[in-house]
Amino acid sequence: MSHDGIGPRAVLRSVAFLTAGMLTVPALAGCGSEDPAGEPLAGADVAAADRSDIADGGTLRWAVDTVPDTLNTFQADADTTTARIAEAVLPSMYRTDGRGRAVRNADYLASADVVDTEPKQVVVYRLAQQAVWSDGREIGAADFAAQWRALSGKDTAYWTARNAGYDRIEKVERGRNDLEVKVTFSRPYADWKSLFSPLYPKEVMAAPDSFNDGARKKLKVTAGPFTVDKVDTKEDEVVLTRNPRWWGRAARLQKIVLRAVPHDKRVSALSDGTLDLAEIDPEAARRITVAALPQDGNTPLMGPEADRSAADALHSWAVANGSDEDAADEEISAREKLRKKAEKYARQQKALGGFEVRKSLEPAYTQLALNGAEGPLSDERVRRAVARALDREDLAGAVLKPLGLPAEPVGSHLALSGQAAYSDSSGALGEPDAKEARALLSDAGWVPGGPVKEEKDSKKDEGEEAAGSEADTEDTKDSGGSEDSGDGDDGTYVVGEDDGRNHGTGDGKAPHDSGTGQLKQGGAPAGAYAPEGTAAPARADTAPVAKDGKALVLRFVLPSGPGSKTLETVAGRIAEMLEKIGIRADISKVDNDSYFKDHIASGDFDLALYSWPATAFPATDARPVYSKPVPAADGSLNVEQNWTRVGTDQVDQLFDQAIATLDDSERRDLIRKADSRIWAAAGSIPLYQRPQLVAARKNLANAGAFGFATPVYEDMGFLKKSAQGPEGSPGAENSDSGS
Repeated sequence: MSHDGIGPRAVLRSVAFLTAGMLTVPALAGCGSEDPAGEPLAGADVAAADRSDIADGGTLRWAVDTVPDTLNTFQADADTTTARIAEAVLPSMYRTDGRGRAVRNADYLASADVVDTEPKQVVVYRLAQQAVWSDGREIGAADFAAQWRALSGKDTAYWTARNAGYDRIEKVERGRNDLEVKVTFSRPYADWKSLFSPLYPKEVMAAPDSFNDGARKKLKVTAGPFTVDKVDTKEDEVVLTRNPRWWGRAARLQKIVLRAVPHDKRVSALSDGTLDLAEIDPEAARRITVAALPQDGNTPLMGPEADRSAADALHSWAVANGSDEDAADEEISAREKLRKKAEKYARQQKALGGFEVRKSLEPAYTQLALNGAEGPLSDERVRRAVARALDREDLAGAVLKPLGLPAEPVGSHLALSGQAAYSDSSGALGEPDAKEARALLSDAGWVPGGPVKEEKDSKKDEGEEAAGSEADTEDTKDSGGSEDSGDGDDGTYVVGEDDGRNHGTGDGKAPHDSGTGQLKQGGAPAGAYAPEGTAAPARADTAPVAKDGKALVLRFVLPSGPGSKTLETVAGRIAEMLEKIGIRADISKVDNDSYFKDHIASGDFDLALYSWPATAFPATDARPVYSKPVPAADGSLNVEQNWTRVGTDQVDQLFDQAIATLDDSERRDLIRKADSRIWAAAGSIPLYQRPQLVAARKNLANAGAFGFATPVYEDMGFLKKSAQGPEGSPGAENSDSGS
């Protein structure tokens, strides 16, 4: 699973974790507008160009996170690369436009209409006359029927990851002619446009063996502008080539090579000429932006250049102050290493001058998840207090403003600004209000400055966390700093602990737990503690809260590794906001690979940050994310994808009604009502839309930061030299090489 990318809904609605984030556009048109959906906060940034200006041929080398384990998007181990390949090589009856709406794909579908609703819903698809598979066979009813049977959930021999919508189909049959497909539903289904996108050939779907294994590493039959040439796990790439049987606008590129490159290696791959297009983090974006600036000799030193300058100064100081010979030699060696590093950096910067950063917002939002299964957050009042303590505008600004992107907090769990179902329903929870948050905590029994009992057993020595935190000893050691402390920490930042620097300073900061179960008060001399059981003398508006002798401490779990800086910044700010109402957040970093499986999905967290994609079909796709967990037959709790374990019967009922309501306006109202109830339950708090930063070769057109829109693969390509402007573009030779 990728921690930084989000695939189309063809992949089971997968979690995407925030790693990085970046254009000022019109503000949300909420106030004074009759349409609460407003406008998208940012549009696509793809260097749009007319096809006549694009050269015929060339190879686009595009960075992806993985070479996928399967090419079947309906399997559980499908990922975002699986979905990207499917977009380029398989039919989709509907695609997503720039506002996140499903629109008919005219290359495959002449029309599709609900022709009956009583006694049952019937949809008739009229296929494009020229639509054929790569083996020459017409796309038709047999393909639709085979996909329905495979995904209906009736035959457990098919290893399917989802069957939403297909389980409501009663039958699929040929219409009046070969170009018509008639689909009859057993129950009304509003999101019928989500079906058959992508559509696999009957050769894949007709039998469990071919479904389970036949489409994992190859697709013998396709029907898109490109076809799968090879999946090369040794070279970590998937090669797509132009489909000679494609009946639509001819693909401008000869090949697309999807190359698996880790995010921390992408700058090097771009600069050495092995990539043309790659999603990147803010630091890489800064480097590319700097590389494009005129070099007039006044540009301040950055990166290794600054390091080399510092090394030179240090060496001069050593010589001037009579350092011994060995020390001077060490300084010379260090300077030589930095010189080589600086030279490499300079070479990369020169090569990066051939790229530009294309920016938008992903169709996804980052949320704060509150685990309501047990501990303090099982109390709705405590969850609401946490939510009311958050300044979401501040959090959005911290991530998006430095990147030049609109910093609007997200107001819905189920849609994003510009989508039809969007409406800011955060009012159901209330505005940020620390006073009200403290009142909610008090109502739940958490008393400001309340007595905290000292542990009497061995657990005290082990540093056991209070009130729901189960961090182990390694996770709870003080790392000696905040999110700005660099890479030298042990993976954990505990708010309020700062290597003793804040101990007894009288700076007004909230007290913190020293690890003994006692709360140290700012300004108190060392060892000056009240007798056990007495309330701590602190300001009521900032004092830590306690209940039954335990302080309110929440374990805040984050992934570690490359790309986690933005998460650390956001989590640090959230922890400071919670500290102001008396809640301490212990931030623990865990391994990237185990973050989701071992912590989020298993419920081993109090607070966490991760992202959900917004889709054109929230009634279908969002239901498993927010539905109320129910006991399974074996006694376990079936949470589906509701990792916060917070849900209500009313939300479930509203989703059920929305899924069965064919009237668009009525369905939107139901979705907005469901969102209001989700806000009120305070299981997850949307913060901001994720930034999307893409490095693209300057002469690459119709590719980059796509925003909501499905990429148009046949229009991508390299500009002809005559269309590149007077200076042309470094790397333009790739457009003519066909390599």
